Amino acid sequence: MLEITSLTKRYNYQLILNIPSLQLPQGIYWLKGENGSGKTTFLKMAAALIPFDGFIAVDGISQKTAPLRYRQRISWAEAEPLYPGFLTGNELIALYQKIRESSPEESAALVRRFGATSYIHNPIATYSAGMLKKLSLILAFTGASELNLVLLDEPFITLDAQACNQLAQLLLEHHQQGRSIILSSHQDPGPDLLPCCKELVVDNKTVRC
Repeated sequence: MLEITSLTKRYNYQLILNIPSLQLPQGIYWLKGENGSGKTTFLKMAAALIPFDGFIAVDGISQKTAPLRYRQRISWAEAEPLYPGFLTGNELIALYQKIRESSPEESAALVRRFGATSYIHNPIATYSAGMLKKLSLILAFTGASELNLVLLDEPFITLDAQACNQLAQLLLEHHQQGRSIILSSHQDPGPDLLPCCKELVVDNKTVRC
């Protein structure tokens, strides 16, 4: 469960989000809102990437009082990922494997699943936007057995139809294994995933179910 209490976020004294109380039980959540409404800001706060005032916890682990334990339970993928161009995809995957103590077989299965085998050994500077997106998703789900919450910002953009289908199936599998997923998307998640999605809306500087 994701628990949020008395949360406020400001940029240059301008209030961006004000969430008095929000509890999200285990599930798949489709985060909706207009451009600039605060969707990415909300996800980045939940991912412990930007500061805020208030309280966020996942399954009782507080982001502020137990930051390391909290981060160990969270995974995050950017809408437009950026990685050092001189690294290869394999080198970045190896780093994530080490941090999350996951097996090479798990990552290799993800590489095959997203059709990245032919280029994952190349420098990231040579990747297209779609290749980068697939890499970001491979990294997000590396070591997933230890995760409680997966946060995905616009995960379907730049993906081909086959990869979109694979992602939808992967999200369903992780949901069935007891993980929560919050994804923001201007695109329909697809017929397989949509029935399982609960709507989460950013509106009037707050977030509500």
